[in-house]
Amino acid sequence: MDTAASSSRSTFNAFGAGAGVGVLGGLIGLGGAEFRLPILIGLFKFGPLEAVVLNKAASLVVVTAALPFRAGTVPFNQMAASSWIIANMLAGSLIGAWFGAGRATRLRSDALYRVIAILLLLIAGALLFGHNVASGEALLIGTSRLLAGLIAGFLIGVVASLMGVAGGELLIPALVLLFGVDIKLAGSLSLAISLPTLLVGFTRYSRDQSFSVIGRNRGFLLAMAGGSIFGAFIGGQLLGLIPSTLLLPLLAMILIISAAKVWRHAD
Repeated sequence: MDTAASSSRSTFNAFGAGAGVGVLGGLIGLGGAEFRLPILIGLFKFGPLEAVVLNKAASLVVVTAALPFRAGTVPFNQMAASSWIIANMLAGSLIGAWFGAGRATRLRSDALYRVIAILLLLIAGALLFGHNVASGEALLIGTSRLLAGLIAGFLIGVVASLMGVAGGELLIPALVLLFGVDIKLAGSLSLAISLPTLLVGFTRYSRDQSFSVIGRNRGFLLAMAGGSIFGAFIGGQLLGLIPSTLLLPLLAMILIISAAKVWRHAD
C-alpha cells in the first residue's frame, strides 16, 4: 500500500465517506453501494476486486440493518404474503451471484475496471428511467412471468456480485413491472432478495485470495458500513426536500462521471 492510500484509509475518512454515500442512498431509498464502489477505487485506492469485496461486505451490513428499519412501514407479515415472489427472484439471483463472483475473480484488473464502469452506467440508466416506475398491473402472468422472474433475478445477481451491491436499483423496477407490487413493498422485497444474494456472492469471494482485504481493513470496513447506515438514516429524513425530478438526474450524473473515472483506471 502506498503512503497516500494508507493515510486516506483512516476510520474517520471511512466513516465520513460512508455517511456521504448513505445520505445519497437514503435520499432515493437505496443503500448507496453504487456510489461507495467508485469511492473505494478512486479515493481510497483499492484495486477493483478488493473494492468489490469490501463493497459487498459493507452492503451486507447495510442491508441487514435496513430490513428491520423498514418493518414499521412494511410489516413482515405483508412480505410473507409475497414470499413466492421472493422465491421466484431468488431462484435466479442466487445462481447469478455465484456466477458473477466467479467471473470477477478471473478477470484481469483492467477488464474488471471496464466492467464496473459499464455497470455504473447501467445503474445510472436505471435511476433515470426505472426508479419512478408506477405500480400497476403485472406485465406478464403465469409461466411466462415466472420465467421472466428467473431471468431477471439471474442478471441482477450477476450485476450485484460484480459490483458488490445489493441491486435494489434494478430489483425494485423489476418487481414493480413483473409482479405489479406497490413501490414500498417492492423496496422491502428487494432487501429480502438482496440479503441471500449478497451472502452467496460473499461466500464465493471468500474462496479467492482477494478476500483477505477484509481482515486487513476490518476497522476501515466497519467505519464505512457504520457511516453508510448513519447517512442512510439522515438521507431518509431529508427525503422529499429535494424533488425527484432534480435528484435522480443529479445522482445519475454522479454515476456517469464515476464511470468515466473508473474506466480511466483501466488505462
